[in-house]
Amino acid sequence: MKRRTFIAFLGSTAAASPLAALAQRASRMQQIGVLMGLAEGDPEGQERYAAFRERLQKLGWTDGGNIRVITRWAAGDIARTQAYAAELVGLAPDVILVNTPPGLAALQTATKSIPVVFVQVVDAAESAVDSPARPADNITGFYTFFEYSMTGKWLQMLKEVAPRIRRVAAMQNPKHPAWTKYLGALRNIASSLGVEVIPAPVEEPSEIERVIERFARVPNGALVVLPDSFTTAHRGLIVAAAAKYRVPAISQSKSFATAGGLMSYGADLVDLLRQAGPYVDRILRGAKPAELPVQASTKLELVINLKTAKALGLTIPQSILLRAENVIS
Repeated sequence: MKRRTFIAFLGSTAAASPLAALAQRASRMQQIGVLMGLAEGDPEGQERYAAFRERLQKLGWTDGGNIRVITRWAAGDIARTQAYAAELVGLAPDVILVNTPPGLAALQTATKSIPVVFVQVVDAAESAVDSPARPADNITGFYTFFEYSMTGKWLQMLKEVAPRIRRVAAMQNPKHPAWTKYLGALRNIASSLGVEVIPAPVEEPSEIERVIERFARVPNGALVVLPDSFTTAHRGLIVAAAAKYRVPAISQSKSFATAGGLMSYGADLVDLLRQAGPYVDRILRGAKPAELPVQASTKLELVINLKTAKALGLTIPQSILLRAENVIS
């Protein structure tokens, strides 16, 4: 082989090597798309977002320095979520972080090539990955794993706190991908507890009080607020209506209990956003989603609002109080 040809061969080999690809990445500012489910002004959304940003910074990434973070806040609106997903894909970032099932579903439709890291998805099947241990295509992340089965925990806790409960309203946006699955899981456990499940779908904030008022006309009822960026975004309206019509309520998000709801029990959603940081970091450094196994969150938190319990005339059993990570008094 002639010397000139040999040198050209070496150059082409180097350009195709992983080191060369990494050098190409380093030569420009990489971009992260972030699709958040809540409104930008929502304190809960900001806490989750800050956990992700802080973890990225500890890993050596600074927005405006060596990366650009493009963030969209959907404010619990599924149509807006779909529009923002398409917009982010059109901007062609190096990776997209998404923290709602509707957002993930929209991104699955919009791109098969841009890496996507999800959090707050209920189970591996919902994430549409072929194998959690070795995801295919462009998707990986962290699912909460417990939530369908945890509907039984929510009902059991409500029955312990308010034994006379005979009916439970299940509130969620019916356009949420998991709506029917949650209803099915609730009904599976409800019969054994002597409880009837009443669907309470809401798509607009104006519907919330009307739905709770109508449900409360029959006594011995309680409310399960199913995981949904819509119900979280409008938790203030739900908490106010539940208090007005004296309906004990439980949700999976701690922000519900801190806003005045009776109880919350579910995955630590702030911690999930924090865990996503290293996956985004590894993708920016050249890893493929298929190299990053889908993981389940195992960190759960129980929050009890004693002020709300007292206003409803309820006594929280000691067995539940002892399990709580946070008791609001």
